[in-house]
Amino acid sequence: MIALVALLAVVGAACSSSASKPGAAGPVKVVAAENFWGDIARQIGGSHVEVNSIINDPSADPHQYESDARTAAHVADAQLVIVNGLGYDDFVNKLLSNTSHQGRAVLSVADTLGVNGHDANPHLWYDVQKADGVARAIALALAAVDPAHAASFAANVEPFRKSLLPLTRLLVTIRREYPGASVAYTERVPQYLLDAAGLRDVTPSGFARAIEDGNEPSAGDTQAMNTLITQHRIKALLYNAQATSAVTQHVQDLARENGIPVVPVTETMPKNESSYQAWQQHQLEALLRALAR
Repeated sequence: MIALVALLAVVGAACSSSASKPGAAGPVKVVAAENFWGDIARQIGGSHVEVNSIINDPSADPHQYESDARTAAHVADAQLVIVNGLGYDDFVNKLLSNTSHQGRAVLSVADTLGVNGHDANPHLWYDVQKADGVARAIALALAAVDPAHAASFAANVEPFRKSLLPLTRLLVTIRREYPGASVAYTERVPQYLLDAAGLRDVTPSGFARAIEDGNEPSAGDTQAMNTLITQHRIKALLYNAQATSAVTQHVQDLARENGIPVVPVTETMPKNESSYQAWQQHQLEALLRALAR
């Protein structure tokens, strides 16, 4: 659920500078650090928002993103900026500190969901059961910037919530048919999804952390991962398709050689997906097919 204090802080900040306005002049200019949060903002804002997403290339490693003048201009002009938080998109904070915009609101998804700590998993968009809470926070933040269309923003939350039901049903199916099944991943990108599905993550923690940090896993962690595969201790291997290396490719190849299903996941919503919900549904369906093999 939404962390109420964090949410009120976001909305209050926006209201303090926009309360004197009857509404935004034209669509609210929204900048989302990542395209999945931008997509949810588009669904909630409808025709009353103009959304620009900064990280939107599913073929690129988002950890290597470098901002440019165009991105800086979008952020400087934005009325609402949506960031993931937890250090995942710190480049936006740098852009915000270099620009000033009266009435600009900033919504941190991590703060909204109350997720914090230096070791917290930043891949919050995989916590699909809390996506409706993010949608509600976006609706309130938009209403603070554009009070004239507050009712429209609020009304769009319910259909968004309902559109998440197929994801919930898939999670229930996995929990029912494969309770506690062991899986592993190259990075903890899908961790929240696996937890919600009731699956047991047996990935050597040092292996996943090293890959996530761009380092070489230790020999011990590499051997532990190889053993999981060669001894068929996992039913599926998930890997980050946007951050591959010789090490992760080896793990994928080893899994395929041993008949372990391999499931790709991405950190950025692919361009061929119609929405955040469709993207996550397709990934859950792929996971279910893998477990069924």
